Amino acid sequence: MTTVFVTHPSHRLDQYFGARALAALRGIAEVRLNPEARELATGELVAAAADCDAMIAYRQTPAPRELFEGLPRLAAFLRCAVDIRTIDVAAASRQGVLVTQASPGYVAAVSEWIVGAMVDLARGFSRYAADYHRQGTAVPAMGRQLRGATLGVIGYGQIGADLAGLALALGMQVLVADPQPVAARPGLRQVSLAALLAGSDFVACLAPANAGTENLMDAAAFAAMPRGSFFINASRGELVDEAALLAALERGHLGGCALDVGRAPDQMPSPALARHPLVLATPHIGGLTVPAIEHQALETVEQLGELLRGGIPRGAVNAGDARRLARWHAGSAA
Repeated sequence: MTTVFVTHPSHRLDQYFGARALAALRGIAEVRLNPEARELATGELVAAAADCDAMIAYRQTPAPRELFEGLPRLAAFLRCAVDIRTIDVAAASRQGVLVTQASPGYVAAVSEWIVGAMVDLARGFSRYAADYHRQGTAVPAMGRQLRGATLGVIGYGQIGADLAGLALALGMQVLVADPQPVAARPGLRQVSLAALLAGSDFVACLAPANAGTENLMDAAAFAAMPRGSFFINASRGELVDEAALLAALERGHLGGCALDVGRAPDQMPSPALARHPLVLATPHIGGLTVPAIEHQALETVEQLGELLRGGIPRGAVNAGDARRLARWHAGSAA
């Protein structure tokens, strides 16, 4: 029977893979689990998965050259997430290992998190709750409403488009900055990044993380935003110059910010920012809902099922180099 190793740390398995997906996986393969409540180092992973045919990887599990060279039996490395930047795909291809990624199942969850963050930033719900919890009373302050405000969306992928629809339904105006043309919609305009920053009450950063977007939000970008406006990052920590963001908050230029990601390990918000009184920080939970997690976990199991049926699954990123699949299938047939 096909043997698959699941790299999720033991304390993350229920939340980031789930019982349904694990049961489905056990229905098609012999399953081995990471016994530790942490990521295994590459050497440990090589030892634990020495006789495994496939690996289902947690979102943060690194896959360097040494992993693929150290596992000559491994035929498929299935990332249970969209982000494959920590996978050396070229090294996997040289060794003939198939690499796959999951499709985003968290679009609605992240969009809803951003709307919730905007409401909280504008009305101060969490601040009032903290005051009541701490001292039994709170002092009301004038809030701001979303209807009539302008949301700037940097990056118009699936989440950006979904978020724009929610914002328009709430009566907001939407500005979009994206290198690709965006279809016209009533209440939505595609503009330059400079125009978006200057004209938005809320700026939601949803751009992809790559060499071209490193520190996209720097001191100049924050200075270009209107005084009292709000910044929201639900994409990747690498997009933000955190020292510049902290400085903009310290001098009172920004009214506040919401962060679900940052440069701390596992894409968590950095403690120096998370503890700031103008920051609403959450521990990378934008996509942490049952439908979102099950979408990716069950899709990864289906990818393995497709491989067992002799096919190439959707989400394969180097199918033309996956030479070990033929040997795997030949061994299964024997």
